[in-house]
Amino acid sequence: MSLLVPTTHHVALLPSSGMGHLTPFLRLAALLLQNHCHVTLITPQPTVSKAEELLISQFHSSFPQVNKLEFHLLPSYDTDASTASTDPFYLQFASIRRSSHLLSPLLASLSPPLSAFIFDMTLISPILPILESLGVPHYILFTSSATMFSFFSYFPSVAGSASSSDVVEIPEVDTIPRSSIPPPLLIPNSLFSKIFMEDSPKLKKLHGVLINTFEGLEGNVLEALNNGEVVKELPPIYGVGPFVPCEFEKIEQNGVTSATPSNWLDDQPDGSVVYVSFGSRTAVGRDQIREIGEGLVRSGYKFLWVVKDKKVDREEKGEEGLEEVLGFELMKRIKENGLVVKKWVDQSEILSHKSVGGFVSHCGWNSVIEAAWFGVPIMGWPQIGDQKINAELVSKGGWGVWKKEWGWEGECVVKGEEIGEAIKEMMSDESVGIKAAEVKEAAREAASVGGGSKVAIQALKEVWKKKVGKN
Repeated sequence: MSLLVPTTHHVALLPSSGMGHLTPFLRLAALLLQNHCHVTLITPQPTVSKAEELLISQFHSSFPQVNKLEFHLLPSYDTDASTASTDPFYLQFASIRRSSHLLSPLLASLSPPLSAFIFDMTLISPILPILESLGVPHYILFTSSATMFSFFSYFPSVAGSASSSDVVEIPEVDTIPRSSIPPPLLIPNSLFSKIFMEDSPKLKKLHGVLINTFEGLEGNVLEALNNGEVVKELPPIYGVGPFVPCEFEKIEQNGVTSATPSNWLDDQPDGSVVYVSFGSRTAVGRDQIREIGEGLVRSGYKFLWVVKDKKVDREEKGEEGLEEVLGFELMKRIKENGLVVKKWVDQSEILSHKSVGGFVSHCGWNSVIEAAWFGVPIMGWPQIGDQKINAELVSKGGWGVWKKEWGWEGECVVKGEEIGEAIKEMMSDESVGIKAAEVKEAAREAASVGGGSKVAIQALKEVWKKKVGKN
């Protein structure tokens, strides 16, 4: 046995499709670099969106020491009509899974040998055999909440009854109403249902699961998972969050760093502005967009609103301007009350601004964690996927509100009057603001020296050190 144990560990990361999966991987990479790890980033090519392409480029410019590997995918198509999807991000999930065998020579060629391989939660079944054959310790980064992970791990136990039962009771964690289960999971042969059914039972074969969460937000869930109270024999669950927004995320477009409307925000009173954004991939219908505009005006608060009406940003070239989308009369009223943009913005810079007092959000997990980090109350308006489960977590935590009757994306058009009243409720409730400040304090504590995030990373490094010592 060698007496020389390397002081650095070589960790490879493989994200999946979409900014919601890519961003946390890049933030994790930055965290590992801060903890003196050597990092290889493997990026599936081509990306679906221009934003992903730009963010990867910015990351490598900021961290030239990171080893860069491109993983060229087989063509994106779904031959199984029963699982077919028109969503380009879902098709990319399928394409990465189908191309996974091409990873073997890439990983085998890496030097020094890998201490760990951390890959996306949607890729367990196809990648696990490859890593086992190479003898590489394997982990997933679960890019949602610990609560959603508990549902993911427990799903096979209730899959048959989930579509007919009113609720799913996860032991020691929560009761998930049927209305909050991501709709694709209620369709037996959908792509996501198949991923959940195939991948969840294999969790026990992993060496660990990393989640961008922290004790002050989901301590009870992390404890239940690690005590085997949700599913027995799960690997260790590491709460490595909150992931902190990084400088490289100030994406450049045409050589110019994307501008935050900071001058406009600077002119607004502290805590007076409502920030509205539904994330990088949620395209809101034209009728609903106009009702949102009406609601913002009716609320009486100043607002900064990011409008997105295309799922993939590559389709937005030559798109209609804001006046065409919103209508001339509504646009005129909006200009008197707030600022509306139809381009990429630096969300963390907006949420950190002292004038921002509330966030109308889809409750994608990255947005929830960013709001927690900056102590901004949330008005949850879930659209797809895990977002209702995340919104419930915020609502139960007391630092946000959620109108459950509004349903999923496209189920109904919520009227401006209702939207305006919900915004007033969030902005005027002092207890919500107090709770948000407490969540911010807990997030900062978790990321500080000796906090939960640092402790989790050190625990992982100790495991990797022991693995190296045995070789």
